[in-house]
Amino acid sequence: MKNKTSVIPREGEAQPSRCPDNSAFKQQRLPAWKPQLTIASVLSSFFLTGAFCLTVGVCLVLSANSVREIQVDYSDKCSDCSKLRENSSNWNKECHCSINFTLKEDILGDVFMYYGLQNFYQNHRRYVKSRSDAQLLGRNVNIQRSYCAPFSTYRNGTPMAPCGAIANSMFNDTIDLFYNYNSSMIQVPLLKTGNSWWTDKNVKFRNPESYNLSSAFAGTARPPYWQKPVYLLDEEDERNNGYVNDDFIIWMRVSAFATFRNLYRRVRRVRRFAEGLPAGNYTFQISYNFPVTRFKGRKHVILSTVVWSGGSNPFLGIAYLVSGTAATLAGFVITGIHLKLRKKKTYFQKQ
Repeated sequence: MKNKTSVIPREGEAQPSRCPDNSAFKQQRLPAWKPQLTIASVLSSFFLTGAFCLTVGVCLVLSANSVREIQVDYSDKCSDCSKLRENSSNWNKECHCSINFTLKEDILGDVFMYYGLQNFYQNHRRYVKSRSDAQLLGRNVNIQRSYCAPFSTYRNGTPMAPCGAIANSMFNDTIDLFYNYNSSMIQVPLLKTGNSWWTDKNVKFRNPESYNLSSAFAGTARPPYWQKPVYLLDEEDERNNGYVNDDFIIWMRVSAFATFRNLYRRVRRVRRFAEGLPAGNYTFQISYNFPVTRFKGRKHVILSTVVWSGGSNPFLGIAYLVSGTAATLAGFVITGIHLKLRKKKTYFQKQ
């Protein structure tokens, strides 16, 4: 067996250098730009940033305040239906209630209808994970290996479609809007489709491939809290059924906060409502199905317009105003420190 010998430099021999090569790149001699911070450049950057943020913030806040919005809380006004829904055995009994309200001025332009929930938490980790994205893509998967439990299969082994806690708790109140005109009620035409994101409708959600939708979901059952199977969510439009139903897609996009609103319908601008909603008396006809009393929640219906900056949420404008105010105040503080130090420097120089 050969012995391993180490290479030891002899006396007088030069040892190999471990320094980097003498090149412009390795010796950091490449041309570079280094900012020279002066008091003028620093102060100008702070004041310009502050002015920009304050201007944008004022524009966003004024834009958000110009949104016309009507919000109606029907939690107490439909108290009889709420008591009925407290008993889970009454799930197959229908309950309707009516809510009247008045528009003092016309709401011109596109009008959007939202449903709002209060004190409904969708940000729990197990709730957010309780879904099967592979199933929602129309694939044939074993949902028992997913995170849908306990809303994955029934005791007899029948799988749920769709599975998971998010789908099972889907908002299922039906809301219709009527316009009271000359002692007659005219139903306001509402659009059910076109309310979800394009990527959700065409990429993230797909129905199983089959010659018809009912056969595609054969061998599955609806979630326990649903009144209809998934292929009958919209009995008027076959293209708005199954996993690609707009109401279902919007509900599956969970909220980060306990109080939130989801887009429900859009007013179809035809005939009497071509310019929007005229002033007058209106009525919400609500089929009450979604219980909220047990978790001390509340339900709202919101009619709102949109502007170039979005809806009536002023958060972004307030954030810009706070950032602009902070930058401006920092500029004044730096200016005061600079003037104080300059006076001390001048004093010592005279001494």
